[in-house]
Amino acid sequence: MRTALLGLVILACSTPAMADQSIPDQYPASLLYSKPVEVIPHVWSAIGATAPATYENAGHNNNLSFIVTGEGVVVVNGGAAYLLAKALHDEIKRITDEPVILVVNENGQGHAALGNSYWAEQGVPIIAHEDAVEAFDESGYDSRDRHATLLKERAEGTDVVLPDETFTDAKDVSRGRFEIKLLYLGPAHSPGDISVWLPKEKLVIAGDMAFHERLPPIFDDTNTAGWIETWNDEFETLGALYVIPGHGHPTNMAQVRRYTHDYLIYLRGKVQEIIDAGDGLAEAYYVDQTPYEHLDTFKELATRNAGRVFEAMEFE
Repeated sequence: MRTALLGLVILACSTPAMADQSIPDQYPASLLYSKPVEVIPHVWSAIGATAPATYENAGHNNNLSFIVTGEGVVVVNGGAAYLLAKALHDEIKRITDEPVILVVNENGQGHAALGNSYWAEQGVPIIAHEDAVEAFDESGYDSRDRHATLLKERAEGTDVVLPDETFTDAKDVSRGRFEIKLLYLGPAHSPGDISVWLPKEKLVIAGDMAFHERLPPIFDDTNTAGWIETWNDEFETLGALYVIPGHGHPTNMAQVRRYTHDYLIYLRGKVQEIIDAGDGLAEAYYVDQTPYEHLDTFKELATRNAGRVFEAMEFE
């Protein structure tokens, strides 16, 4: 009961001030960056660091969530390493006797899927969107090698293991007390990004569709125009009351809209001004993003984000 109430307090009070990129590890007893909290009854999340992956946070810089259904546990995200996935499993075992029956990769990035090597060893089926599997198949070994260099002995046992099952648009994985929908809503942050939707509870485990305590990263394959359209046409219309974002504390739709959707519109608008003025990439790098400078990872990402948006918008 106490953890459930804690989760509700987090949802009600979450602000960017809650994140602190400078804290190396909030849970020294575990490889997890933080101890799992119960967001609503039976839905838990181990909130990752809002900093880039480091040795100190063991690569746990995204949210590792799980749903205790009454007929087994559904885990959302394989984790960034074999031992990190094992640490999450150890926490799950402390909370429930129910076995883990399914692992969902929210996309094909290393921090979502490299821990598949642990879950596959436990005989747990793994599922992801078909585009995420293709992306992980292409980039997984490079990601594994980077994590091995960064995490050192904490990367022991980590390898590339592709999901057992894929889907295209939506997949019903309902179990026990929960109706659970895996939804590919459209182009967004990276190929095959999905959200996990609990319609009765109005809770969405949004994955990298939604950010709020750290600046959203924009990659070469990020479709910012498509992300905005997907948000407006599909994500927002879910009507979620509770949002567990890909990174940062559980919150509400207004908060993630402000720091994801509105940020993308703002940045694209600033870049469009550069294009309309006939200026180039050098000027685009330094567009004014100060309304978002309080977010974690701003220094690491803001300039790069602007450059990538400019390069994409030149050809839109």
